[in-house]
Amino acid sequence: MNPAQLTLRFQQGTLLLDGAERSFTVPAAFRWDERVLRWRAPAWAYRAVVRELVRSGVEFKDVARGYHEFDFPTKLLFEPRPYQEEAIAEWRRAGRCGVVVLPTGAGKSLVAQMAIAQTQRSTLVVVPTIDLMNQWYDILLSCFQAEVGLIGGGYYEIGALTVTTYASAFRFMERLGNQFGFIIFDECHHLPASVHRYASEMAIAPFRLGLTATPERADGSEDDLLHLIGPTVYRREAHELAGEYLADYQLVRVEVKLSAEERERYEEERAIFRKFLSDKNISLSSLHGWQLFIAQSARSSEGRRAMMAYREQKRIALGTESKLRVLGDLLRRHSKDRTLVFTAENEMVCQISEKFWIPAITHQTGIKERREWLEAFNRGDVLALATSKVLNEGVNIPEASVAVVLSGSGSSREHIQRLGRILRKQPGKEAILYEVVTSETTEENISRRRTDAGQFRVGQSDGTPNLWGRTF
Repeated sequence: MNPAQLTLRFQQGTLLLDGAERSFTVPAAFRWDERVLRWRAPAWAYRAVVRELVRSGVEFKDVARGYHEFDFPTKLLFEPRPYQEEAIAEWRRAGRCGVVVLPTGAGKSLVAQMAIAQTQRSTLVVVPTIDLMNQWYDILLSCFQAEVGLIGGGYYEIGALTVTTYASAFRFMERLGNQFGFIIFDECHHLPASVHRYASEMAIAPFRLGLTATPERADGSEDDLLHLIGPTVYRREAHELAGEYLADYQLVRVEVKLSAEERERYEEERAIFRKFLSDKNISLSSLHGWQLFIAQSARSSEGRRAMMAYREQKRIALGTESKLRVLGDLLRRHSKDRTLVFTAENEMVCQISEKFWIPAITHQTGIKERREWLEAFNRGDVLALATSKVLNEGVNIPEASVAVVLSGSGSSREHIQRLGRILRKQPGKEAILYEVVTSETTEENISRRRTDAGQFRVGQSDGTPNLWGRTF
């Protein structure tokens, strides 16, 4: 066989090596595909494959690469801060492949702009939501004199710089996977999800950048970012940047108690739930305990009653009337501040909205209505918003300075995201995150899990009432 006949090409999210017989020594990423009698490798291995072929001295033709080099004029919207320069330097040192972890409000998008300017390749920016896609589109148009494309939200336009969503990337990457030399994964903690990961695995991009404030995932799959993007090359936490680059902040935990009637109902429902776990020998602290409970609860009337009991005791703990009284007190105290109210359930969001005349934003809120409320909030026409999870990430609300978490999951990532919503630096701003917790319930353990992370610090500043541990 004549080695000059070797051709590397891209096919539906993979690499094929034409002209190489089965006996030929190929780069480690290749596997023999009996269906087509060709060596095949995953697209993400493109960089390593090309390096191995070059080092081996074998002549080959590369028709897999469909991206281009560019040198378009760049205008950064802000002067890079020292830590942003450090992040880029570490990313370059790692071969321009890796994850940068910075808190919300610290300017991750500016790091990406710097990386685009230095890499000078066709670039794809992948984001989790349509709102973020539109934000990135505006940023790229402002910073680069280049054609900017959109894939998602009814658009299919490819430019020198292109923005898409994780969902659209999964849908189209087997067709587009060779069109970009550089991929930026914004909020890259989404990437290890079962289908989102194809946005990385089916792309040949030799240069990759992941951006997130919270890489950790509940399923532990954040380790997959190593092969999907690269290692974590730089990390700074909110408390390291607070004061100088982010708003200084306080974390205040406020305890409330169940009423006598609520306590009685809570204990009754919890006893039913706990008895079922004991009878079935299920430990929720074990690796698959929760999945086992779900499976067992569907097999009998007792199991279904136990599931109802679990939901009811949780509802009582998360939605106690005492929390609403505390919320009313906090809204009065911060009547002139821009305040976000977070809960775990949409039902509670609607209840808060009706009781306090606060606009509600949930996953059911239309795009136009959501944008109108956020713009009104930023203008100061609306001073408070109630939401569940949809404002955890991907929104630009720099004026927000107070967050009230009435309920949430045990995820430290969710808590960090909620804190991040109020950390945008503003003159004279000091942010406060209130966490309202029902004492002597399972919510205490949930609170402990989400605040045990090293990213948090708890403190009081002069002149602020100390509510830490106060019971309402």
